[in-house]
Amino acid sequence: MAALSEDPSEPPAQQVIALVDDDRNILTTVSIALQAEGYATRVYTDGATALKALLDNPPDLAIFDIKMPRMDGFEVLRRLREKSVLPVIFLTSKDEEPDEALGLALGADDYIAKPFSQRLLVARIRAILRRTELVREPAGETPGDDELPQPVRRGRLLLDPPRHLVTWDDKAVALTVTEFLILEALAVRPGVVKSRNQLMDAAYSDDVFVDDRTIDSHIKRLRRKFRAVDPEFSGIETLYGAGYSFAES
Repeated sequence: MAALSEDPSEPPAQQVIALVDDDRNILTTVSIALQAEGYATRVYTDGATALKALLDNPPDLAIFDIKMPRMDGFEVLRRLREKSVLPVIFLTSKDEEPDEALGLALGADDYIAKPFSQRLLVARIRAILRRTELVREPAGETPGDDELPQPVRRGRLLLDPPRHLVTWDDKAVALTVTEFLILEALAVRPGVVKSRNQLMDAAYSDDVFVDDRTIDSHIKRLRRKFRAVDPEFSGIETLYGAGYSFAES
């Protein structure tokens, strides 16, 4: 099924949000609300169609429902993460906390429980898009090298914030915006233990509230990604009851 709406004349500066949900009422309501906030929207009613569109013509951010026909939100995200670090928000039901944890483990940037207020959704979208801008190379006029954040090198780890580039032993590691910011917060001061609250502050803005489990899920996802390129990776250490630190090696 093709997208229900897509405006080919979107101005280049307009940010695009993709909505993926089999509930047409939610798609219509949320799409109208986001357009009122100045966003362009593309809406899809099944996961398989959405996945192809997200890879062929990526938006700035995507919002997935979990339970959908043909391909559920988990499978869409899993396949998307094989090729893309597109920011993703999951929609879950209030009684589906394990779903939230699984979504974060698969690489979602955030989740919102249904029913949700449109004001909260817009706040989450803005927060994630702001974080995306922090790690995206500035568009338009390129500043001089001395004006750009400098790459961070810690042993075998290289972080290049302007280009959202991460390598370990010169092998690329694809991270979401949230994962990148958490890793950066740890790597800038190797050996220093950062509490979960400090990592939340680094990765989330003041208008987004997450719990400890969210940070733990992101840490597990980071370790899994690094171990995919180095099975012996142990660069992120846990100090139980205190938080996490980066061990330079």
